[in-house]
Parts: sequence; structure tokens; C-alpha cells
Amino acid sequence: MRYGTAASACFALLRRDLLLSWRRRGDALNPVLFALIVVTLFPLALGPEPNQLARIAAGVILVAVLIAGLLALDTLFRGDYEDGTLEQLVLSPHPLPLLLASKILVHWLITAVPLVLAAPLLAAMLYLPADVLPVLIAALALATPLLSLLGAVCVALTVGMRRSGMLLALLVLPLYVPVLIFAAGACDAAQAGLPFVAPLLWLGAALALALVLAPLACAAALRISIT
Repeated sequence: MRYGTAASACFALLRRDLLLSWRRRGDALNPVLFALIVVTLFPLALGPEPNQLARIAAGVILVAVLIAGLLALDTLFRGDYEDGTLEQLVLSPHPLPLLLASKILVHWLITAVPLVLAAPLLAAMLYLPADVLPVLIAALALATPLLSLLGAVCVALTVGMRRSGMLLALLVLPLYVPVLIFAAGACDAAQAGLPFVAPLLWLGAALALALVLAPLACAAALRISIT
């Protein structure tokens, strides 16, 4: 890899963000701990009846993952905006969408992948049937990067505002709801013994579209917010 190329810049940005996340690895565990707390509270509130918990298990896990990801979303560009790194990225000769895609990738690896890995534990706590677990993991694997891409666009729009948490939630939640519906629909269909591939294919199509368009929209929104 030659220095000065777009690939080397993306690699350097990936390495930098991963090192910063490792130094603040305690903060990276907050989404997982939050999801564990939310899932733990449901059996305490509804009772330990396995059949009742199994019916709502997939929806509870998906909502917990969604909210946990939303809590960590504001940190995507906030630190870089405060120390001036975002301005340097905007002024960089390399394509800004590629650089922002690298940052979104790191954010997904740090916040969403641990939640996907913790899904079997969360499913066991709520008595999710074993044959539905692969569908849940597939839905999370498709939904979490899509949520990160959609959320990054909204974060880029609000990064220049102080105390933008409420506005960010209002912007993000309408975009998150369809993702939640398709992911939960796949799990419900699998639990009912019905075909579940169609909702997963819709999630995959939306993810493919977001991989192309979200970094471009994020770069445009970031230029608007900073300038």
C-alpha cells in the first residue's frame, strides 16, 4: 500500500479510530451492558413463563439493540468535531465519503458487533427457540450496519449543534422503524414456521443501497454542518 493514496488514508483512519476505541474500551461496553439490563428486566416484569417470553424474545432483543446503538450514535463524530479532525477530513484531498465510510465501519465494529455476538446469550435469557436464533443473528447482521449508516447521516446533520440528542433521536427513529419491522418480521415468520427469507432480502437490499448512498449523503451533510 502506497502512502498518499486513498486506501492508505482509510487504513490510517481505521487504525487511529480503533486505537482510540481501545483506549476507551470501557465506553465501548456500555451498549452491551445496556442491552443486557433491558433484556434482564423483561422476565422480572412479565414473569418467568417461558412461552410468554419466547413470543416476545426477538422483538425485545431487536429493540434493545436499536436503543443501545442509538445511545452510542452521538459519539460517532462528536470527538472529531471538537478536536478539529473533521475539518481536516473535509479539507483532505482524498474522497470524503470513503473516509467517513471508514469511520462508520469502526463505529459498527465497536458498538454493534459485540451486540450481535451477545445475541445468543440474550436469546437464551428469553427462551427464544433454537431454530429462530440463526434468523435473529442474520437479521442483526443485516440490520446493525444499516442502522449505523442511516444514523451517521443524521449525526452529520446535527454534529455542529450543542445538546442535539433529542433532535438526533427525532431524526433517526423514523428511519430505524422500517428496519426494525423487517428484522422482527423475519424472526416472527421463522417462529411461526413461515417463509422468512423475504424480509431478510429486503434488509439486504436496503443495506446495499445504504452502502452506496449513505457515505455520500453523510459527506454532504457534514460539509453543510461544518461550513
